[in-house]
Amino acid sequence: MAGTEIRHVCVGRIAGVFGVKGWVRVESFTDPPENIFKYTPWRLQGQSEVQTLSVADGRRHGKGVVVRLETVGDRDAAAELSGMDLYVERAQLPAAANGQYYWTDLEGLKVVTTDGTTLGTVNSMIATGANDVLVVCGDSRILIPFIVGDTVQSVDFETGTITVAWDPAF
Repeated sequence: MAGTEIRHVCVGRIAGVFGVKGWVRVESFTDPPENIFKYTPWRLQGQSEVQTLSVADGRRHGKGVVVRLETVGDRDAAAELSGMDLYVERAQLPAAANGQYYWTDLEGLKVVTTDGTTLGTVNSMIATGANDVLVVCGDSRILIPFIVGDTVQSVDFETGTITVAWDPAF
């Protein structure tokens, strides 16, 4: 489709090399970690470089996964990928379960209070361990716990709005 922007979602990061035959350790952001293999090719993005590679082989290893990427045949080539983020097209990911959301889908949505006060738009999300947090940018930067049914009353993708039970003065 002409004019349609392809959105990408970060699903992992190259954590370092693994062995001498071009394998890399990957910190997977999928749950479980080996689900990252369902999404290929990967768009690898560093500070100034972007390249697209497919997974040739991979397996679970410890808390992460190890991967051999096509065209990466030795330790030196693998080392050049270290620190790169792994992206896939958003369209490759399955639909989120009811009441669950991909962070990338929330970014850019307008945030309003239950009384209709506009707080701003979702700039990003933060994982705190206890719960995720919306980073809302408007007149000021506001951090709002993303707790569906508590602070987050509704998420409406049709209107591009998240309604929150939140005091704007807080």
